Amino acid sequence: MTIDRLRTAASHLLLTITALVCAFPIYWLFATSLRRPEDVTSLAPIPWPLSVENYADAAHKVDIAGLIANTFVVAVLSGSGQLLIALLASYAFAMYTFPLQRLLYLAFIGTWLVPFQVTMLPNYIVLTRLGLIDSLLGVVVPTLCSALGVLLLRQHMAAFPKELIAAARIDGRSSWSILWTVVVPNLRPALAALGILLFINAWNEYFWPAVVLRRSNSVLQLGLRSFMGTEGDQWGPLMAVASLACLPVLVLYLLLQRQIVNAFVRSGLK
Repeated sequence: MTIDRLRTAASHLLLTITALVCAFPIYWLFATSLRRPEDVTSLAPIPWPLSVENYADAAHKVDIAGLIANTFVVAVLSGSGQLLIALLASYAFAMYTFPLQRLLYLAFIGTWLVPFQVTMLPNYIVLTRLGLIDSLLGVVVPTLCSALGVLLLRQHMAAFPKELIAAARIDGRSSWSILWTVVVPNLRPALAALGILLFINAWNEYFWPAVVLRRSNSVLQLGLRSFMGTEGDQWGPLMAVASLACLPVLVLYLLLQRQIVNAFVRSGLK
């Protein structure tokens, strides 16, 4: 019993140390943003006296509310669009039989192995001809197809009880009705977990918005560049905006912590 308690204590200690190591950069980010401008490079572990001058300087230089709103719009549209298309595609691959089904599925998943930098130029040319350059819609459209989402959801669709599908068809329901009234309600944990992943990935995206958007203050990630220059980086305002970029995701996790954990545990997504 003593050995088991020691193992448990050692495990908890290891987890605590790991959590502190992972959380320290986030703490230092917020701590630096709350220092006075003259103390921004201080190595003191606790910022004192507290100051919001960095946030005021950042708000004076960029439109923080606009940055957050644009980033939220991009993340919501991109994440929800990917989730919807992945749901429809995985349903078709799992529930229907058609010629070259396996080959098409492998080809679709194979697109996941192609680096985004390879398709960047064709996407940019298409957006130019559509007149979507320098617009939030131009950031969203090329990201709507998620091979990873199809791969994950198809596994859940394939494991879905076929008896329920057959019973719904005997009851006279259409394929569209079966998807939304039978399949989707039973896949909520998987959809929640995947939706969270897609939202966070879209929220943190930097490379593609930097290519499409010519305005440096369009989304939060590009707004950070406003405080970086050849004459030196403005670390205080930079940390202030970076902390605001992290804040919505942290608040989302705190509010939906139980649902998020249950979604990942029940869905089996890693």
